[in-house]
Amino acid sequence: MLGAAVGAHAQERDPLFQDPSVLRAVLTAPLSQAYAQRTQDVRIYFPGHWSYTKEDGTTQRLDIGIRTRGVFRRATCKTPPLQLNFKKEQVRETLFAGQNKLKMVVPCLQGPGANQNLILEYLAYQTFQILTDKSFGTRLIRLGYLDSDEKLEPWTDLVFVIEDDDAVAKRLNLKKLRVASNKFHQLDSATTALAELFQFLIANNDYSVLAARDGDSCCHNTEVLASKDNADLRFPVPYDFDFSGLVNAPYAAPPERLPIKSVRTRYYMGLCQPREVLDHAIAEIQSKRDEITALFENTAELSANRRKRSLKFIDEYFEILNSPEKIEKNIVGLCRGRERLEEAPTKD
Repeated sequence: MLGAAVGAHAQERDPLFQDPSVLRAVLTAPLSQAYAQRTQDVRIYFPGHWSYTKEDGTTQRLDIGIRTRGVFRRATCKTPPLQLNFKKEQVRETLFAGQNKLKMVVPCLQGPGANQNLILEYLAYQTFQILTDKSFGTRLIRLGYLDSDEKLEPWTDLVFVIEDDDAVAKRLNLKKLRVASNKFHQLDSATTALAELFQFLIANNDYSVLAARDGDSCCHNTEVLASKDNADLRFPVPYDFDFSGLVNAPYAAPPERLPIKSVRTRYYMGLCQPREVLDHAIAEIQSKRDEITALFENTAELSANRRKRSLKFIDEYFEILNSPEKIEKNIVGLCRGRERLEEAPTKD
């Protein structure tokens, strides 16, 4: 398939995203001032320091800027997520080499349940990374917070950072695309099928590969990358999985247009694909079942109860993929754009 060929020369991820271990770090900054700007459309970066523990046990300290980010979570969460702004020249020859601006995801609410939800969202990213290089890298961090204004008490949380979209595009030898929408035939079928079957795995319907939401550029919770030689050859890369059934956050609900009442109920809203493309994507995911299962089994930060529940949820997904009848009913029978598929030009 053409999509596979385009990604064949992908570079390795930056060092930060190659190690699955939990990084230990401390953020010292005027957190209370940064959080106070959460309702503002324009938010400035506040200077601070980021210290992390190196493999040899010593501490590396870096200058950093922070500001609140996001839309829904910035407005909803007890602790808003942050954008971290490193200095490129300062991070050279450190674990953060190549990093500039990183999105940091934090527990939305308080309590152990919120931490487990964060770990499950991190594992959703890791699951997609198992399936394809066209994915965002992530790194789990046990982070200590110190408010330099001393208005907030120090605390520690599990958080994770996400590979920058510019870095993803560079690594894949593709380019970021800012468009209003995508058409069916512009999306690489192999990449799209895999991404949407993954969304079905985690039971996430809070996304679109075709359109934006609220006037933003395309697409909703999907980064659009394109071939450098052909802007009409596009690759969707999903992100933001807190509304998925796998995470099952207390604030999550399925889109009103869907005939389901719980995010734990899988409902396929992927685009219809040629059957050989769909079958190939299904086979790719089936071949990674053991690796996906091992990911959840071996993540020590995941509680025994959440692990058991998540593995059962994943097993139910593979029960569908292993049944031709269930594939027809739950995937082929519900896919969108059958008429466009019949009219789409062939890429091969």
